[in-house]
Amino acid sequence: MQANGNSWVLITGASSGFGEEFARQYAEQGKSLVLVARRLDKLEALSAQLREQFSIEVIVEQVDLSSIPAAIELHERLTRRGITIDVLINNAGHGLQGPFVEHTLDQSLAMIDLDIASLTAMTRLFAADMRDRRRGHILMVASLLAYQGVKHFSVYCAAKAYVLRFSEALHQELKRDGVVVTALCPGMSDTGFAQNASQKLTPALKMVMMQPEPVVRAGIRALQAGRMSVVPGFGNKAITVLTWATPRRFHQRLMTQVMGT
Repeated sequence: MQANGNSWVLITGASSGFGEEFARQYAEQGKSLVLVARRLDKLEALSAQLREQFSIEVIVEQVDLSSIPAAIELHERLTRRGITIDVLINNAGHGLQGPFVEHTLDQSLAMIDLDIASLTAMTRLFAADMRDRRRGHILMVASLLAYQGVKHFSVYCAAKAYVLRFSEALHQELKRDGVVVTALCPGMSDTGFAQNASQKLTPALKMVMMQPEPVVRAGIRALQAGRMSVVPGFGNKAITVLTWATPRRFHQRLMTQVMGT
């Protein structure tokens, strides 16, 4: 498939969860898509569905983004094909629940490689192109846990705090160049994340769990509106306000109970 002069939406972690939902919602808008993930079979199945249902162009890229050279090669491949990425959805990420010292060092560093290093590299590569064109949109998928440190989510909280603050800084840096940067901070959502992270689902979490569709819709709307960040869902917004308004010892203890840690 050759580039046709259209702008494209690049979505990382596109094979499931939020990434798959981002693909569906942008496909409904008629956007051309570059879907990136490690699981080729899922990417190909999703791309076939979207092509048939929405008659759009879809490129599938099987890439392990925990490798920075792989991210650089992805950018080079797309550049050679003349594919212009107008929207970058930095969704790929990894989480793990449990005591920090009970995880292997490799497990913790793998989370940092994907959630921080890869996201930074992808942003640097494509933001430079957007700045040169003086247009573009970048959505960073952070987390509600970016606002506080929660027991047994130490590395994940820290990684998502990086994503949020990185995004906020870039929002200010790049807006004068016509590039919008927005952070999406979802709470517990039915994406399969909990299972992959070996996370316990407490009754409180089940009560506030959101479906991917409204979370992704909120992210896209916030990006299109040029907002710095968005926390989808009334309950999640309330938790964010509570974090700002109460002493750390109080809201950390509360979140420890909510998260079942």
